[in-house]
Parts: sequence; C-alpha cells; structure tokens
Amino acid sequence: AVQLVESGGGSVQTGGSLRLSCTASNHDFIVSCMSWFRQGPGREREGIARISPLGDVIDYADSVKGRFTISRDNAKNTVFLDMNKLMPNDTAMYYCAASLLWCSGEWDVQAKASESWGQGTQVTVSS
Repeated sequence: AVQLVESGGGSVQTGGSLRLSCTASNHDFIVSCMSWFRQGPGREREGIARISPLGDVIDYADSVKGRFTISRDNAKNTVFLDMNKLMPNDTAMYYCAASLLWCSGEWDVQAKASESWGQGTQVTVSS
C-alpha cells in the first residue's frame, strides 16, 4: 500500500480551472490503478476518474467527461486531475485512491478495492 497526499485544491469562479495532484509515498504507485473520487456537501461519494498503471486505460464519470482529464507521471509517483469549465456543483472534497487489484467497472467496486486513500483537498466553485 501507499500513502497518498493530495494538493491543488482551492476556490475558483464558474468556468475556472484547477489542477489537483496526488503523490504517493513509494513505487507501489507504478503498479496501482489510481482514481479520483469526490464528495460534495450532502452528497454521496462519487467516482469521477480512473487511470490504469500504464495510463493506457482511462475512465470518466459522465458528470466530468469532456471537462476533466486524469493523467499520471510514474517517474514522480504522481497522478493529476486537470479540471476545466468548473461549475458550482463540482464543489466537493476531492480524494485520490490507489488499488493494486482493480481498475474497471462500477465506481463503488473501485472504491471498495482501493486500499489507500488520501486525506482530500477541497475544491470550491462559486457562481
């Protein structure tokens, strides 16, 4: 398992952009499926983006498709989430997660299969 630390959250206006980063503590990262989840106020946790260890398989939730881009730099043990065209309902705590075992299918399965989670970084989008 790895320890994960997110950064890059903040406050932006509607239409703005942010880049989140999540850095892992060791090289288990390079064999881990990395995901981004978020949980907004009064909402359930939502899986939004996922990238396979080699970066060749990427999935997005419909809510972010076309606006958010996930990528990874295995040399730096870091996964990124570039968020564009942000809207108020993107306001949430954003978490990265790592799984050594699973990298497909339903988001709740991905969440349960993720053995490492970061502490979260807050994104607030104002209208």
